Amino acid sequence: MLQTVKLTSKYQTTVPLPVRRALHLSAGDLIGFEIKDNVVTLRRATPIDLAFTQALQGSLQEWSSAADDQAFKDL
Repeated sequence: MLQTVKLTSKYQTTVPLPVRRALHLSAGDLIGFEIKDNVVTLRRATPIDLAFTQALQGSLQEWSSAADDQAFKDL
């Protein structure tokens, strides 16, 4: 089932009720967006997801140069 919503001028939207129900979302819950091959998946984020993501952020910056992109482009 496709659910569509409008994006506001502040890039905000409302998560449709069927999606909130499917993900068991409540006000104040964290949601995560996973991007792979131009496909975005929305899911409920858990505190473990958030802690893991925050822990990785600093370490991933060391491979974010143009030279790294060129060196690893074929992997």
